[in-house]
Amino acid sequence: MNLPLDGARLRHPSLIPAPRERFANPSEEVFARLLTIYGVSWVYEPVEFPLAWDERGTPTRAFRPDFYLPERSLFIELTVLEQRLVTRKNRKVREFRRLYPEVPLQVVYRGDFCALVERHGVDVATLIAKAA
Repeated sequence: MNLPLDGARLRHPSLIPAPRERFANPSEEVFARLLTIYGVSWVYEPVEFPLAWDERGTPTRAFRPDFYLPERSLFIELTVLEQRLVTRKNRKVREFRRLYPEVPLQVVYRGDFCALVERHGVDVATLIAKAA
């Protein structure tokens, strides 16, 4: 079942920020700007949640949601992948929800993201092309 040998799982994962100082793709930067415009406080990739462990209990696979909204106690995972490419990410999200049911997570898919940014005059085709 991929849990540490003692059967415990980490309920309070590391709060060490992601090592990068910039966004992984342009869509995340646009989303962050929209959150800021609306006065929503956010933190980029602040927590990594282990999903699988080796026989010594060391995490071997993890999930790091894109954003955390502290005032709402909500994690956001943004995906602008084409629907046919989302299967792997959906598997990680299902695993995350199974292991951490107490942690609220909202997944924002490509269609919803595109509708949101189009309402703000962002050229979605150019944005998606940059992210690819």
